[in-house]
Amino acid sequence: MGLKYVETVKSIVLLLLVVLSIMFTFTVWNFSPNYEPMEQMQTVDISIAEKKTIDEIIKPYKIITNLKDQVLGSVEASKINTILSEMGNWEISDFHLINQKLSKLEIAQLLQRPSQMTLYFPGEVPILVYDNVLLMSDTNIPESTFNRLIIDWSQSTQLPTLHFVSEANGLHYQAQITLSNKSSFLRNVVDVGQSFNEYAEIDRGNAPLLAVPKDPVSTTRNTYYQEEINPRSFRDALFTDPNAVKRSQVDSSHEEYGDDHAFMSVNMKTKMLNYVMPAAESQEIAIPSELLLNTIDFINEHGGWTDEFRFTYMNPISRHVEFQLYVDGLPVYSDQSETNKITQKWGESRVFKYIRPYYTLDVNVEKVEEELPSGIDVAEALKNSDELNFDLIDEITVGYYLIHDENRNLLILQPCWYYLIKDNWFRFTPAQYSGGGEQFGLE
Repeated sequence: MGLKYVETVKSIVLLLLVVLSIMFTFTVWNFSPNYEPMEQMQTVDISIAEKKTIDEIIKPYKIITNLKDQVLGSVEASKINTILSEMGNWEISDFHLINQKLSKLEIAQLLQRPSQMTLYFPGEVPILVYDNVLLMSDTNIPESTFNRLIIDWSQSTQLPTLHFVSEANGLHYQAQITLSNKSSFLRNVVDVGQSFNEYAEIDRGNAPLLAVPKDPVSTTRNTYYQEEINPRSFRDALFTDPNAVKRSQVDSSHEEYGDDHAFMSVNMKTKMLNYVMPAAESQEIAIPSELLLNTIDFINEHGGWTDEFRFTYMNPISRHVEFQLYVDGLPVYSDQSETNKITQKWGESRVFKYIRPYYTLDVNVEKVEEELPSGIDVAEALKNSDELNFDLIDEITVGYYLIHDENRNLLILQPCWYYLIKDNWFRFTPAQYSGGGEQFGLE
């Protein structure tokens, strides 16, 4: 009897195994494990200060108005901003090359024409970048630069023209200005230009126009509390993974941050930091417009404009760009290297080197009215100096001398006269005013 049911039992067991296999497979297909959610790395958007637009970063430091028998000028921020705001309403067209080999004499003659206004920029500005400020309708803008922008209204029966002039390269481009409102142009450009202070031309032979204030200059010495931005904010902004960055204390005034790719040193005495990513270094000559836009975008990404910094210098060969501190429309200079600047070297698709202060100007605790000698007196003293060749001077202007009072944690901005020789600024000292003295190179 037992043998009779063996085959039957085998069939039933086999059927049960098949059914169990099907049920198990179905369960596996539809099973959802109740895992705890994994904690994901958060991408932190670091914004140390506000972002800035091109027109806030690239600005003229001085404007000169040439009339028939008078030269007027201003470095006053409010008047310059009024003119720049009006320029933003123009439509610029018919952009074309006039001359690509201007001599120094031709530049001097061009800058001295009557019924025009010249905007002085501290560095060579790529026209393709300033296209973000002016409404330029042309699509064939060249990869060229300028440092003088002339608004010419000498032809009263015609629309004004705009001249882009590069003193460094001898280039001269011209464009047509279409006004949205002629009355607004007369009020916000011509009339404002005629309200400037009286300036005097300094004769330097065939050199480009050098104009300085005719009367003594009223200025203000400012004293600020020095506020610090924690270097860890820059660590979080600059390093790919801040959690992987190691910090080390070098001595009482230096500390370092680093990972496998980048390195940042911090000088706690001068309040400076130096960030380097060695693998990003590039030896290729940069395209000027791309170089400047990349460096501006990089600082905007982490809101690095902690005070008013303006574009002042660019070298596409070394891929070097500088933005200088300005206060009340005046440039700030320092004997301590780089403490008044944001400096970048752009590498392969990203920043290679980034040097900047991490202090910021806080509350202005003291303002003292001061008077500087006239530009004419300064120019005359420099002419009579035995220690320099006056013909080499490219500019004379008022600026601030930055003094660090470490004991009281103060930053003092002392107004002084400065003069420019071969891309180097020197402070005009009282000793020089009396006929002697020494030069102080300011990088």
